[in-house]
This record gives sequence, C-alpha cells and structure tokens, in this order.
Amino acid sequence: MPRRPDTRQRIERAAVALFAAKGVNATTTRDIAAAVEISEAAIYRHFRSKDELTWHLFSTHYVELAGHIDAMMAETPSLAERIDRTVGLFCDLFDREPDLFTFILLSQHGQLGRVTDVMPTPVESLRRMFQAGIDRGECRGADADLMTAMALGLVTQPATFLVYGRIARPLGRFAPALADAVKRVVLR
Repeated sequence: MPRRPDTRQRIERAAVALFAAKGVNATTTRDIAAAVEISEAAIYRHFRSKDELTWHLFSTHYVELAGHIDAMMAETPSLAERIDRTVGLFCDLFDREPDLFTFILLSQHGQLGRVTDVMPTPVESLRRMFQAGIDRGECRGADADLMTAMALGLVTQPATFLVYGRIARPLGRFAPALADAVKRVVLR
C-alpha cells in the first residue's frame, strides 16, 4: 500500500488530540495509529519514538508561539497594547486550537527541561516584553521574571479551568478582563 503524503500531519494531529484528552503518558503509539488508521509501525517511519513525537510537537508549537509574540511586539509600541494583544493571542489560540493549547499547557512540565537557552520561547518573549516596559518606566515593579510569572498565571489558570470544565468556552470572551487584570498587576 503506498504511503499517503499527509500521513505525518495526520499522526501529529491525532497525537495532539490524544495527548490533550488522555495525557502523554496514558497515550500509546497504538492509540495514535488507531486514530490515524495506520499500522503502529507506520508511526516509526516518521518518528523514532513517542518521546520524539511529543518533543517535536511541543517544541515546534512552543517556538512558533514565541514567534507570534515577538512579531506582535515589533508592531505594538506600548506595554498596555502589548498586553491586550498578547492575552488576545493566547485566548485566540485556545479557542481556535483547544487540543494544541491544552497539550502545550498540560505537557509543558514534562518538556520544559529539554528547552535550551538558544530556543525562542513564549516565556522569554514575555520576559523581554516586561523588561522593555520596566526600562521605559511603564511598570510598577522591577522584576521582569516575576511579572511574566504573574501574567502567565492570570491567563493560563482560567485556560486550565476551561480544560477541566470549571468555566465555559470560549476563552476569548474573557480576554478583556484577563488583559485588564494583567495591566492592573504590572502597569503604573
């Protein structure tokens, strides 16, 4: 049987959906193969292991998110506007691709140890955003790492509540309130 050209993408989509629903550890390559309707061996033609697949998915999308944040920062002058747009970006990602956002959000602790200092990351992009705000006198604090942690907590905790059904979708309806909360925490 000839290989379908989109098999790798189908494996990736199925893996993200299963990882989001069941978790990485509870998902097997057999589960992924069944979802894609291929043999388990076919997965290994594209990825050496489930671990390689997981890292590929996490690192690719994590770096991509950093790129989106950096591009937005390049075209947005004030920290207040950057906060609005960044929160909107996170909410939009969750609403458009909830499995991907859930996968990144819930699997990050198992993958962050593999992130290198030279990899662009959303956390580093946000830290630079807050550091620029500190340097311009827009922030009430002077610790960009703390501001990054607080801002991420204000956005990712509601997303986590959505994942577990504690609040209803879409996350985007909360974007203005979340951005206002971040601004109240960090802006002068």
